[in-house]
Amino acid sequence: MKLAYKPLGLVVSVLGGLLANAIFGKIWQTISGEDEAPHATSEDYGWREVLLAAAIQGAVFGLVKTAIDRAGAEGFQKVTGTWPEE
Repeated sequence: MKLAYKPLGLVVSVLGGLLANAIFGKIWQTISGEDEAPHATSEDYGWREVLLAAAIQGAVFGLVKTAIDRAGAEGFQKVTGTWPEE
């Protein structure tokens, strides 16, 4: 069953990444008024803006990834009756 979950887990993770990116974009736009967050090498931004963007992005990605992975595991268990072990 572990092998059966791998492809499903990969698809779920990719979709989670896309969702997390969209959520982060909305959050950043709301708090900064800008469409795009600064990158580490963005010359026009100071340390505070760059680190704040990175911290928010990391928190959003971690939260969404965990929620998506957990939901995928629970869905797999409901369908197969087996918890996907790592």
